[in-house]
Amino acid sequence: MTETLYGDDPEPSDPFPAGPLYVPVRPGPSGCAARLFRTPLGDRTAVGFTSVRRLTATLGPGQAWIRLAEPALRALTAPLGITTVTVDPQLTAPAPTPVPPAIPALRTA
Repeated sequence: MTETLYGDDPEPSDPFPAGPLYVPVRPGPSGCAARLFRTPLGDRTAVGFTSVRRLTATLGPGQAWIRLAEPALRALTAPLGITTVTVDPQLTAPAPTPVPPAIPALRTA
């Protein structure tokens, strides 16, 4: 069996770069920082959307964003060990809300 060679292409399964993306960001101490998400299996991933409509449909109208090319998003997150970019995810889970402490039950004798 022969192994197919792909040259210098780091991800040959991707047919082409996604192009300019709308990347969700959050405010940080030095400006904006890309929001990072988790895949259903728990791996960290960068996320980009192909349109503002798709971004707001998934994350809401109040989500801040910047435009980045897909290779730039990969370069931005690579030092963090993130190698996956998810384009146009359809579903996100809401942020966890704090759970109030349980009230101890009163014992009646």
